[in-house]
Amino acid sequence: MVIQGTQIAVIFLGGGVGALARFFVSTFVNDRVASHFPYGTLTVNVLGSFLMGFLAMWLVEKLGLNPLLRLAIFVGFLGAFTTFSTFSMETLNLFEEGLALRALLNMFVNVSLSVLAVWLGVVLGRVLANG
Repeated sequence: MVIQGTQIAVIFLGGGVGALARFFVSTFVNDRVASHFPYGTLTVNVLGSFLMGFLAMWLVEKLGLNPLLRLAIFVGFLGAFTTFSTFSMETLNLFEEGLALRALLNMFVNVSLSVLAVWLGVVLGRVLANG
């Protein structure tokens, strides 16, 4: 596969928008919930997983999304929006602060709800794509 400048540009632009969206959503949630638990990251991971499943079904299967838009949305936007690297660092920090139970809870809740959210997105996307 030959990577073209246009592909790089749409991934770059989608990634920029996704990173800003992650920052604003995470900050919005964290500003409203006073806790040592990283609810902002949890929110972004679950929402991003839902969007991944839903948009994959609805935009790709139902609408036959243009390959460049697919790169912009899935690789760029959602790749930058979801925050498993941040999740990993926050989990490590919880472990290092001696909060092993919170760290384990963080891992369980992020992974479980994100997998559930991507499944719900797929189900909803299929319903809308076929209905």
